[in-house]
Amino acid sequence: MKHAALHHTVLSLFESGNQTASPFAKTNERPLAEEFPLRVLLAEDNAVNQKVAIRFMERLGYRVDTVVNGLEAVTAVESRRYDLVLMDLQMPEMDGLEASRRIRKLPLSPQPKIVALTANAMQGDRELCLAAGMDDYVSKPVKIHEISAAIRRQFGEPVPSAPQTIG
Repeated sequence: MKHAALHHTVLSLFESGNQTASPFAKTNERPLAEEFPLRVLLAEDNAVNQKVAIRFMERLGYRVDTVVNGLEAVTAVESRRYDLVLMDLQMPEMDGLEASRRIRKLPLSPQPKIVALTANAMQGDRELCLAAGMDDYVSKPVKIHEISAAIRRQFGEPVPSAPQTIG
C-alpha cells in the first residue's frame, strides 16, 4: 500500500458523515478535556501516527502541541508547562526514554505525566519506560479508549461538571 493511500485510509477512519457534529452529540458524555483540562504535548516523528494521535486527542476535546523528536520534547517542556506528554519511544536525535529521563531531571513542579506511545510491546518494555520516568504505557496501534484510560489513570478524579439547574 502506498503511503498516500495508507494516510487517506487512516484519516477516513475518523471522518463522519456530518463534519459539524460533535463527537459527543450521540451521548450525554462530556468531552474528556472538560473532566481533565490538560495542556498536552505530543512527541512523535511519524507523520501518520502524529495525525492519528492528534485526531484522537481532538475527539477527546484537547488541543495538542507537537514535536518530532525527544530533544524538541525536552526543550518544549522547559519552555512551557505541560500536564501530559505523549511520548513515542523511537525518534531521531533523542529517543523517548532519554527525553523522559531528562524531563525528570528538570526542576519542574509539578512534573508532567509522561505516557509512552510505542510499537514496542515486548516483555520488559513497560518496565523500561517506567524506569526512565514515564508514568504509563500505551501500545501502538493506539486506540482512543486506551489514551482515555491512560489519562484517567494518571489524573484520577475528574473536575466536577457544573451543576445543572432546573428552572
